Amino acid sequence: MTPEQPATSTPAPIRLVTVGGGPRAAMLLERLLAHLEGSSAPLDITVVDPHPPGPGRIWRREQSGLLKLNSMAQDVTVFTDDTCTIAGPVRPGPSLIEWAELVRSGILSGVEIHDAGVWGEVQSLRGDSFPTRRLQSCYLHWFWRTTVAAAPEWVSVRWRQDSVTAVQDQGSGYSIDLAGGDRLSADTVVYAVGHTARRPTGATSALIDKATSQGLRYIPPAFTADADYSAIAPGEDVIVRGLGLAAVDLVVLLTEGRGGRFERSADGSLAYLPSGDEPRLHLGSRRGVPYRSKVSSVLQGAPPELGVLTKATLAGLLARPGLVDFDTDVWPLIARELVWAHYRELFTGHPERVHATWEEFRSILNQHADDARALEDAVEEFVPDPLDRFDVPRFDRPLGDEAFASDDALQERIRRHIADDLALRTTQDRSSAQAVFLAALFSFMALADIPTERWSARSRAVALPLTWHTFFSYLASGPPSHRLEELVALSQAAIVHFLGPEVAVRVDPRRGFVASSPQAPGETTARTLVDAWLPGSGAAVSENPALRELALAHGRELQVSDASSAGSLGRVEVEPSGRVLSAEGRAHERLFALGPFTSLTESGAFTRPRSNALSLRQTDAVAGEIAAELRVLWGRRRAVDTRETGWECDSIPSIEDSLVLD
Repeated sequence: MTPEQPATSTPAPIRLVTVGGGPRAAMLLERLLAHLEGSSAPLDITVVDPHPPGPGRIWRREQSGLLKLNSMAQDVTVFTDDTCTIAGPVRPGPSLIEWAELVRSGILSGVEIHDAGVWGEVQSLRGDSFPTRRLQSCYLHWFWRTTVAAAPEWVSVRWRQDSVTAVQDQGSGYSIDLAGGDRLSADTVVYAVGHTARRPTGATSALIDKATSQGLRYIPPAFTADADYSAIAPGEDVIVRGLGLAAVDLVVLLTEGRGGRFERSADGSLAYLPSGDEPRLHLGSRRGVPYRSKVSSVLQGAPPELGVLTKATLAGLLARPGLVDFDTDVWPLIARELVWAHYRELFTGHPERVHATWEEFRSILNQHADDARALEDAVEEFVPDPLDRFDVPRFDRPLGDEAFASDDALQERIRRHIADDLALRTTQDRSSAQAVFLAALFSFMALADIPTERWSARSRAVALPLTWHTFFSYLASGPPSHRLEELVALSQAAIVHFLGPEVAVRVDPRRGFVASSPQAPGETTARTLVDAWLPGSGAAVSENPALRELALAHGRELQVSDASSAGSLGRVEVEPSGRVLSAEGRAHERLFALGPFTSLTESGAFTRPRSNALSLRQTDAVAGEIAAELRVLWGRRRAVDTRETGWECDSIPSIEDSLVLD
């Protein structure tokens, strides 16, 4: 610059506001900074969340120390690795167990854990331990702090402890209203909200009204740590609909959480010693049995692979005209994949228990792929042990259409089912369960290759969020094995009572809530009913006002079952890049969204290491698109600033000169 040229000032930083500060937001921040590596463009990032960033609300430290993850410590990470097929730089970091090992060895500095219980857990944690949510909260908070600390000096990151109530498009930017009364300005906004509470709708709303009018207590779907169970009295009968993770957490809080304890005898059996403050919990669901235990075996046969739902198969589906239907086009392929995985591991890993080679039996599977009865006969011939046999319908509904002559017979049958499930999923002799789990996981990730717009309307509204996701959760996202063992002990202690399959609950003006199963005798009455499952992820019915506002402008109404509450209502339409689509299908330049409330395939947040996880791929793709948009904004801002200073240069800086990204 010559003396005649006026001095120039650095253009104002680009302002990015993230709505939400939980694991999704923290992982998005890490990926964004990775994409901005080498940049020198000023950027102000404000993360708005009423709860500490990193853990957010769901994983906050202020919850019962009895509540645990349903993943082992070795299966939890927030970092990318060399298996990830992503555009951004890979920045490896410790998994949860590796982090705990570094902390207890003193190698990792700057980690202070003042909770004696959590510190004790760090000292004893193993790879196959199921950590408490409090420990996971520490890991996520550490991840947030180290991510922020690693940001370059031209990037500022601030946490605003508040909630966003509204986001208004001002044309050249956004105005963001906060619950505390302040207003923020932003050039770009990212919705990175995880799971939120849900406003009652449909059947849930009607049940609330009916219970209130009858003087009954109804607790609708909620995150267990957020629900208030204090009014449930000792010895009170409580009907619980649901036998998934939320129900297991509920049982923990109302038994151990009220002073009861478990004791193991010399023969290895587990008994429950009540405190006297527990209610009596009557548990039922459609299947009538709990979610399958987490698998702890390892494969010892052929390496896992997709043999049915291959990339070539999916390409063939997409090459056909018309839409893809999950029930008719995809589910049969997944079912075959699970069967193949089970028997491949059995025949290659445990050949002493079968009467053929894998190559021989594989041809039988192909031969009888469309003839269930013929395949069943072949399995009986080549697989002598019934516990080694596998078919999807029996796995999905283990009680089938069995009728039980007495309540005692029902209780014993369910306890026996749980014992069999524990044997199948926690002993190395039954490692086929691990193969089935991996096949389901690989299938889950494979479905992400089908573009959202290619799915039929029913697939998007019902089959994917309900049929597939609930089956996947039942198979792959069950509780730790010790929780199911405890459930059996609680049943034997008459604290837990199983209601059976296809449970129906009605309100009787005289008796209160009445539960019954068509396959079991008798009825159960109670003055309290708990629907123990997580709220659905729809933005249109979220208790978060910013999400409701977003859904109103950009959502798609989907008719789903309110009773299951697992589907989505008013999902926000986004591109695979996370750009929010307008009602007319136009992608917004500077408005992004990532999470279960969007039309993206639900992938969770943190994930298993070395699995090329969908969650990391999605997060990286969205972060890369945000980085590209920031580059465009910065280029425009520098160009405007150059023109306003009045001095000339040979050329306006190019986008590439403005913000260098890898």
